[in-house]
Amino acid sequence: MPEEKRTEKKVAKGDKSAKVDKSAKAQPSAKVEKSAKPDKPAKGDKAARGAQPAELAQTADQPHEPARLREIYRKEIAPALTQQFGYKSPMQVPRVSKITLNMGVGEATSDKKILDNAVGDMTKIAGQKPVITKARKAIAGFKIREGYPIGCTVTLRHERMYEFLDRLISIALPRVRDFRGVSGRGFDGRGNYNMGVKEQIIFPEIEYDKIDTIRGMNISITTTAKTDAEAKALLAAFKFPFRG
Repeated sequence: MPEEKRTEKKVAKGDKSAKVDKSAKAQPSAKVEKSAKPDKPAKGDKAARGAQPAELAQTADQPHEPARLREIYRKEIAPALTQQFGYKSPMQVPRVSKITLNMGVGEATSDKKILDNAVGDMTKIAGQKPVITKARKAIAGFKIREGYPIGCTVTLRHERMYEFLDRLISIALPRVRDFRGVSGRGFDGRGNYNMGVKEQIIFPEIEYDKIDTIRGMNISITTTAKTDAEAKALLAAFKFPFRG
C-alpha cells in the first residue's frame, strides 16, 4: 500500500509539471503575436518627415556667396599692393578690418521716440542692430545727465563690412548733392580713415517719406595699414572717390 501511494504522488507531480510546461510554451507565442506589428513603414515615413526640417536647416546654414569687394581684394588688390610696396608676406598686405558707424542724437533727452527712429534708420543702413550709447558724465549746458542715451553705434565686420563699403562707394556717395569727392585728410596717422555724412537719405534703404528728420553720422574705416600712404592706396584700389 505505501508503494502505491508513492507512485500516485509521483504521477500527480508529473501532471503538474506537464501543465506548467504547456503554459510556459504558450506564453511566449502569445507575446510574439501581440508584439508583432506588420505596419512598420509608417515609422519610416515619420522619420522622413522629421528629417525634412534638418535638411531645411542645413540649407539655411549654408554659407552665402562672398561679397564682391572681398573677391576683388583677393584677386586684384592684394597682388597689386604687394607689387607696389614690396611686401614679402601676404600677411603684410593691408586690409580693411572693420567699419564703425556712429550717430549722435542729442535730442533724445527730451523725446525717446527720436532715439528709436535713429536706431531704426541705422539698422536699415547697416543691416545689423546698433548699440545705444550713453553719456559718460553730466553736462548742464546740454541738459544731459550721466547715463542718458544720446546716440547709437554699430560695428561691421567680414561680409557685412564689404557689402556696406560697396554700397557706400557705388551708390550712397554719388547721391550726395554737389558731390566732388571725399577729403584725403581724414586719416589719423595710423592707417584709419574717418568721414562724415550729413544726411542718412543718401542710402537707398532709407525711404524719404518715412523719416522724421535729417540726421548725419560718422563713418570710421579701420585698416591694418601701418602708414596713411598704405591705407590711402588700399582705399583707392577699392575706387574710393578721393578729391583730385
